[in-house]
Amino acid sequence: MRLPRLLPEVVTPAGPGRIKGLSMAGFSHHGSQPLAMQAIPHPAVTVVFDLDPGTVIVDGPAGRQQGSILAGLAFQELRVGCLDLEALQVRLSPLLAHAVLGVPPTELEGAVIALDDLWGRGAARLQERLSETRSWPDRFHLVEDLVSRRVAAGRSMPGEVAVAWDRIVHSGGRVRAEELAAQIGWSRQHLWTRFRSHIGLSPRRAAKLVRFHHAAHWLAAGRGPARVAADTGYFDQSHLHRDVQAFTGTTPGTVARKRSSRWTPPVTRRPAKR
Repeated sequence: MRLPRLLPEVVTPAGPGRIKGLSMAGFSHHGSQPLAMQAIPHPAVTVVFDLDPGTVIVDGPAGRQQGSILAGLAFQELRVGCLDLEALQVRLSPLLAHAVLGVPPTELEGAVIALDDLWGRGAARLQERLSETRSWPDRFHLVEDLVSRRVAAGRSMPGEVAVAWDRIVHSGGRVRAEELAAQIGWSRQHLWTRFRSHIGLSPRRAAKLVRFHHAAHWLAAGRGPARVAADTGYFDQSHLHRDVQAFTGTTPGTVARKRSSRWTPPVTRRPAKR
């Protein structure tokens, strides 16, 4: 049976946050018809807090999971289904992820795990606090405070690695490892080793992920694959096809057709207000 393509209500913070590399969105859906969405790889570690425990069901390569989850960098496409939804999505730049999550990024690459498995009872306590907090602005503030404390107390990121990551992001993934190494004064091999140990991906794969993210955004917005390939730095349309296939297991056309049911869909969002 084909599920109807419904969209959740999406709430975002009213203004820019105080922590670079942290983004949040609240998702709500309450109705008689089930909701079905797709989550595609994003250049951030994604944590989804299920605020109505047990209602979020995620299907992916590793099977079915229920409740709050964490998805590492470069995860395969996930299918999210639920009838009633109240969830908070938190995205962490890899520059923040290790300090906030307490796990080396290399252990999270491509992983989709239950948040309880990572944080144990701490995950349940945080989820309970978020559920008891009734307004989205207060929920956003609670998470921002948590992230701020963990970053202050956690493992610091080498400045050179942070510069390399920012350069990859700001270029849309259109920068070579040799250029990055020359810019920060490291050898290519040293950059490769240090970047992967702190980010969880090699510079080359990180650039591919960032470029794919830009391409997927434009495909979801309705642009044709040939134009997207040209605008986002692919050699040609077949090059784009290969990357989309590698990250999602589908084709650019399929990504475009799914644009109305994305986990972070291109719908009108309203800023959270007290």
